[in-house]
Amino acid sequence: MPHVKKSTVLDAPAEAVWEVIRDFNGHDQWHPAVAESHIERGHPSDMVGCIRNFRLEGGANLREQLLTLSDLEQTFSYCLLDTPVPLFNYVAHVRLFPVTDGDRTYWEWESRFDTPAGRAGELSELVGNGIYAAGFEAIRTHMGIGHG
Repeated sequence: MPHVKKSTVLDAPAEAVWEVIRDFNGHDQWHPAVAESHIERGHPSDMVGCIRNFRLEGGANLREQLLTLSDLEQTFSYCLLDTPVPLFNYVAHVRLFPVTDGDRTYWEWESRFDTPAGRAGELSELVGNGIYAAGFEAIRTHMGIGHG
């Protein structure tokens, strides 16, 4: 079972970063891979159990479910329900930590999942760089902040 973990430090307060990423349906506003997204059944995007249904720029459709959300700990977790990519039992965790030296944010994004035999490396690279690292850079651009 691959374990992908990426982290970065952003030159912005954790509260400001959390305000952007806590919206489980807001990733189409900042992540370059996501073309459009909606929450099924009209549920609020911060309701644990809600399902986001989204389309990638390449046309693929995915569904993910919000498993946990904590404003106090600035963390959420989610799982993949439907995806054309062979990631099975995929569960991801996102967590922000305040960096008090300079009022910055430490952002950690990790997941565990199963893959078909022989594809762990390829799919770990896709998740780690194509989703997580690309997301870090996209937030920097979206928020107008540079590298720490």
